[in-house]
Amino acid sequence: MDPVLLHAVFGCAAVIAACWLLGLVTGEHSWVDRIWSLVPIPYTAWFAWQTGFADLRLVVMTALVTLWGARLTFNFARKGGYAKGGEDYRWPILRKRMPRWAWEIFALLFVAGFQNVLLLLITLPAWAALAGASTQPGASGVPFGALDAIATVLFLVFLAGETIADQQQWNFHVEKRARLARGETVEPPFLTTGLFAWSRHPNFFCEQAQWWCFYLFAVSATGQWLQPSIVGAAILTGLFQGSTNFTEEISLSKYPSYAVYQKRTSRLLPLPPKA
Repeated sequence: MDPVLLHAVFGCAAVIAACWLLGLVTGEHSWVDRIWSLVPIPYTAWFAWQTGFADLRLVVMTALVTLWGARLTFNFARKGGYAKGGEDYRWPILRKRMPRWAWEIFALLFVAGFQNVLLLLITLPAWAALAGASTQPGASGVPFGALDAIATVLFLVFLAGETIADQQQWNFHVEKRARLARGETVEPPFLTTGLFAWSRHPNFFCEQAQWWCFYLFAVSATGQWLQPSIVGAAILTGLFQGSTNFTEEISLSKYPSYAVYQKRTSRLLPLPPKA
């Protein structure tokens, strides 16, 4: 294995062990959620550092991942994700459905293991971009081109879309809590306006789209449209399908009227709402 990638793998293994042990000690299993927006930044920077941060493509990739991480960290923090007891609401539900031994295996292999491996995999386009970069500071490799520029612009567009969706959702829940505190009725009890009138999960859509844009940098650097570093974006997309199913199952169990919203509004891809 490439020594550069091997060091990243060692780092990933250390993070997996730390997350799993913290889950055992604290009884909370959202440690991966708490670092989700953070660890892709050093992974990407590690690959960029191999060129002495002299390759424009890798510098841009690192900057984009840093912006992505800053936005996600802010949104996660304001929702109380870093506070004690700020565990993802899905994990307690899932724990109740599984025997204790099964949950601990799941916590190691999926919650800590698989998710942390995925966080490394989604940054592999930066490793692949090294194939088109010079490893000597100041030297030139495959130049930053039109596809890189397109990937940068699209990444920023989807980053803005996710930011807007998260803000709309935040505003809705702030107002919802205030209205419920006054004894008022909130109907529908979930967000259906703004970007959420076009997609039931516009933030999920934009999140996946950003990492497909990130993959385009590897395509530009290598000249290969299909190469191994695509695995991160592909697995992330598959993971979101299962996660979205689980999220919608919970929403439907809480709000029967959610079924009407499902019929009217696209699941992920933003589309005009049905009549």
